[in-house]
Amino acid sequence: MSTKSAESAGAAGVGDSSVFDPGAPYRCSPQVSLRPEPFGALVYHFGTRKLSFLKTLPLVEVVKGLEHHPDVHSAIAAAGVEEAQRPAYLKALAGLAASGTIEARQ
Repeated sequence: MSTKSAESAGAAGVGDSSVFDPGAPYRCSPQVSLRPEPFGALVYHFGTRKLSFLKTLPLVEVVKGLEHHPDVHSAIAAAGVEEAQRPAYLKALAGLAASGTIEARQ
């Protein structure tokens, strides 16, 4: 369920250096485009010009659903992610936040 950058597997954060808080509301960055694929999705960030991959369909569902939920935990639950898999999803989402793919919303 990991994300991979086409340029680097360990992409550095962009812009803001805030800590990922799964109890807060998030959204997909307006600078990001998701293109659905059979394996998950291609992610293109127009600000950094980086191409990444979301490797599972449930992760794509979580990322797309973030803006419709009060926090990350709710988005993960709504996507039907099993309790045992949630730590892996939180880790993947923290990486997406660090790369600027998702961002906190007000």
